[in-house]
Amino acid sequence: MQHQDRDPFVVNRDVKAVLVPAGIEVKLRPGSVGYITQALGGSFTVQVEGNLFRIAGVDGDAIGREPPVAIELPPNATDADVEALAWDQLRTCYDPEIPVNIVDLGLVYSCTIHRREDDARYAKVQLTLTAPGCGMGEVLVQDAKDKLEQIPTLVNADVELVFDPPWSREMMSEAARLQTGMM
Repeated sequence: MQHQDRDPFVVNRDVKAVLVPAGIEVKLRPGSVGYITQALGGSFTVQVEGNLFRIAGVDGDAIGREPPVAIELPPNATDADVEALAWDQLRTCYDPEIPVNIVDLGLVYSCTIHRREDDARYAKVQLTLTAPGCGMGEVLVQDAKDKLEQIPTLVNADVELVFDPPWSREMMSEAARLQTGMM
């Protein structure tokens, strides 16, 4: 859910957060007051003392929000089913500054499911950034990896950050270009 008005909160326990756009991990302390500026894909972009931070969905309770619901997969799921779910999971990853998921932004170049020798499934993903110097790159990579590894039967996600080919706005979905005014 995206919050149109700035939902206020008070931090109720120590919580890890990432400074946006620098990508530096910090700890917000109990009693800190802030506002939710974006709540998409299960994570939260918040403003505290004039700075923007990203808080992972699993830590939503620290700001009075519910954690994300566990992902379910039928017991007879095929590799194609797992790959479709992997793409759905990637659509829950958002740049903290842009209210468009990384798939529609055109940042995900590939997502495939493979089998190891022991028949266990793993995902291989290649994604890029809108700008090579973005401090949030490793944060987006880790977010994608964490969300993929929540998929039942998936034992690992190898998420690689690549810069070839360079990202351009033409890689965005039409809906994303419309939403961001980049038509």
